[in-house]
Amino acid sequence: MGKAARGRPRTFDRETALTAAIRLFWERGYEATSVGELGEVMGIRPGSLYAAFGDKRSLFEEVVRTYGRSPVGAFIGVALAEEPTAYAAVARMLREAATIYPDPSHPAGCLTISAATNVTDAEVGAFLRDLRNANLAVLRDRLRTAQQEGELPAEVHIPALAGYFAVVIQGMSQRARDGADAAELAEVAELALAAWPVSP
Repeated sequence: MGKAARGRPRTFDRETALTAAIRLFWERGYEATSVGELGEVMGIRPGSLYAAFGDKRSLFEEVVRTYGRSPVGAFIGVALAEEPTAYAAVARMLREAATIYPDPSHPAGCLTISAATNVTDAEVGAFLRDLRNANLAVLRDRLRTAQQEGELPAEVHIPALAGYFAVVIQGMSQRARDGADAAELAEVAELALAAWPVSP
């Protein structure tokens, strides 16, 4: 029999590798995930990982951006953009969080919230903080528009209301990581919605 055919080595699939990296960072957070473990789950050697993605921080930032475009990462922005009223948008984002965060098909909670736990790398911490603050700004703008259009009373302090719903979302993520199921989180969502301001 002839020699086995020699050819160029098979290239890795970037999206598949990123999906594996997302899951590992999501499960363990940034600090507890090593480059060696990333290479193992992504199916590439550390040298190839650096060549394809840069350092660990660069890979993590690409992971977070990829997650943010996925259905489980983009649902809040989609709700805010698609719903006709601010109340409907907030209700949708809370109710969807209640089903997405504890879904057993992926790690619990939200990657951009949970990956920030115990981050000592100042640049990674700032990257995640800026991302969360940018998301909060989108919510704040949506609520401010609702106030201008008369959906929310004029006396409502919009930054506080936006902050309240952001805190609820972050808390739901943590509760999911602590084992809360969809039923518990759905109740939390409805309690949070009961705080929606109405005109006297």
